[in-house]
Amino acid sequence: MLFLLYINDLPHSINKNNKIVLFADDTSLFISNPDSINFRDDVNKILQHMHECFDANLISLNWEKTHFMQFTIKNNFFNNFDIIYKDKKLTTVDSIKFGLTLNNLLSFKKHIETIVPKLSAATVAMRVVQSFLSLDSLKLIYYSYFHSILTCGIIFWGSTYYSNAIFKMQKRIIRIMVGIRNRDSYRGYFKRLKILPLL
Repeated sequence: MLFLLYINDLPHSINKNNKIVLFADDTSLFISNPDSINFRDDVNKILQHMHECFDANLISLNWEKTHFMQFTIKNNFFNNFDIIYKDKKLTTVDSIKFGLTLNNLLSFKKHIETIVPKLSAATVAMRVVQSFLSLDSLKLIYYSYFHSILTCGIIFWGSTYYSNAIFKMQKRIIRIMVGIRNRDSYRGYFKRLKILPLL
């Protein structure tokens, strides 16, 4: 609570063209400028301002978790330049976890690659317990272990090309839950279980 009080006014200290998003102890700074020179100047000015705010409140950045990522379109990168904060160079990355795993091209391929192993683990777990739990219990496991991962940020990535791979995994876990083979039709079971199919 004390930490939140320290950083509560930080977003109000940044100019209107840029934005700070606070989530618990995570702080994300979004800076937009189509001119590469002005962009670099904006970044360094705002970081200097944040440095002054942090020093005044006796708090500091976690260097292990502080990165710079440039969102852009293909073949439209700015020239490489260093982002300096307190005489240290920020690590430049091409993907980062921001709720979803985003890359600098705003493609959700990286996010899908991140959640596929988790969904696979949920599918294996479902296969292990399917034979000795009731269907209601299996649904609880589905919602807590599979559905929660499936729906995270789905409004952003759900209509992308990559969602088809996730839908195949959803069909697989439904088949396991109801005990049918891969060749058997799954469609009626979504309605029976009252589970919304991804596609």
